[in-house]
Amino acid sequence: MLREVIFTKRVGVPVKNLDENREVLASVIANRLLKQLSNMKACEYGYLLAVTKLISIGEGDNKFSSQHILFPVDFRCRTFIPVDGEVMTGIVHKINECGVFLKSGPMNMVYLSSRLMPNYYFVSGENPIYVREDSSKIEVGVVLRYMVFAVKWVEDRWREFRVLATIDADGLGPVSLNGLDGIDL
Repeated sequence: MLREVIFTKRVGVPVKNLDENREVLASVIANRLLKQLSNMKACEYGYLLAVTKLISIGEGDNKFSSQHILFPVDFRCRTFIPVDGEVMTGIVHKINECGVFLKSGPMNMVYLSSRLMPNYYFVSGENPIYVREDSSKIEVGVVLRYMVFAVKWVEDRWREFRVLATIDADGLGPVSLNGLDGIDL
């Protein structure tokens, strides 16, 4: 689900970036904000996709450091947050006997448990796959349509959402992409 969220962040600007009037250009602050956000993959409000509007830049404060001035910046940001029941697509990038790991949009770890893949059976080997009686296969590189079964925000070193997926419903499972090679979802 896409959302618009208003954030306030403190942006540090080095004193050397001041002009001769001891002022900082708004573009310098905006660039520093974007650089700061590029290091932040996600937050509890979702994956950060884009800053859509710079609302205001507050008065600078250098109480904490003589080398930097901190500016409070209010901005609107578009975020993506996975929601239970949402149908999405992803690409299989790892398979083991317990399930399948998918990449889907900004999410690098969507887990599809073998328990949530009815009628699919694990076939081990050099390239493990899941196969169903009608010969449909789930293997590395296959695009899957799945439904979000559960979501949990985890505040660890990766700062990301952990998503549990299912294909136990009509219209879910491997997607046929006739003639479309190298799709990047």
